[in-house]
Amino acid sequence: MAKSPETEHPVKAFGWAARDTSGILSPFNFSRRVTGERDVQFKVLYCGVCHSDLHMVKNEWGATHYPVVPGHEISGVVTEVGSKVEKVKVGDKVGVGVFVGSCRQCDQCSNDLENYCPKQVLTYSAPYFDGTITYGGYSDIMVADEHFVIRWPDNLPLDVGAPLLCAGITTYSPLRYFGLDKPGLSIGVVGLGGLGHLAVKFAKAFGSKVTVISTSVSKKKEAIEHLGADEFVISSDPQQMQAVVGKLDGIIDTVSATHAIAPLLSLLKPHSKLILVGAPEKPLELPAFSLIMGRKMVTASGTGGLKEMQEMMDFAAKNKIWPDVEVITMDYINTAMERLLKSDVKYRFVIDVGKSFKTE
Repeated sequence: MAKSPETEHPVKAFGWAARDTSGILSPFNFSRRVTGERDVQFKVLYCGVCHSDLHMVKNEWGATHYPVVPGHEISGVVTEVGSKVEKVKVGDKVGVGVFVGSCRQCDQCSNDLENYCPKQVLTYSAPYFDGTITYGGYSDIMVADEHFVIRWPDNLPLDVGAPLLCAGITTYSPLRYFGLDKPGLSIGVVGLGGLGHLAVKFAKAFGSKVTVISTSVSKKKEAIEHLGADEFVISSDPQQMQAVVGKLDGIIDTVSATHAIAPLLSLLKPHSKLILVGAPEKPLELPAFSLIMGRKMVTASGTGGLKEMQEMMDFAAKNKIWPDVEVITMDYINTAMERLLKSDVKYRFVIDVGKSFKTE
């Protein structure tokens, strides 16, 4: 007979979980494994609320194991390390992102691309190597193999920095991999939410001219005056879109709702790329002639490997690329999820886990 989440491991843990497709989160007692020789245990202090969490608590991607404790933008302080841990010590600030395991043997792992390992283990709602299901950062403690733990830069606040562990790497990685990190390039960013606002900040740090493409005119002032975008285009305005046709070296598309691709392809220069980092539920229509006439490419990217994640965190700290966050307590999470569904946040909710669980 399978053990309950509360008894399957020796270390008591507490968090908030969704039990069914309603997605409603509530208090949840469970357990964590004992700190192994290469494990790091840390007290969770903050956890970002990713749009993926909203999909997962409702099982919209068909991959959720209930009960689900979400959260993969996790920051905190080390409380215990295994005997063979070399990366961090007790008292160090650390983070954990989207995944906590991989095979460590395949070509992807050998090339520091653990995020593309076919045996990658997600930080929550995924089978771990011991057969139990992983639980994420909406909880008081985490235990992870040191390889999947990020060292935290000294000058980066733990609350503000948490979203970098997913939203940050998800936008940084494609800019770097596809060569869109060169000064003087013209980069388009579609959507101005948790991913989009960081895509703007990273692209500007690389020295690009940035054009934000949005459906919301109300975001124009924020995009230009606060985030530093150079241009702002309303995607539903044919005249504004026409003014940008053929001018962009690349586009990072962060939108997770179903939307038209052809108008975006028209904005690219020949031989340029549209890179998807949002994950719409329904398949996108891809018109062949929009690609053929200009040898344009549609591609995609998902997070990054551990080496690149550390590089990104250090780059963000050095260049003071702070995500814009709204800090909340755990008892507000269901309201936050409703607001996230309506894009009513600038630009990332971050749960103050340490404060939330002091009196639990």
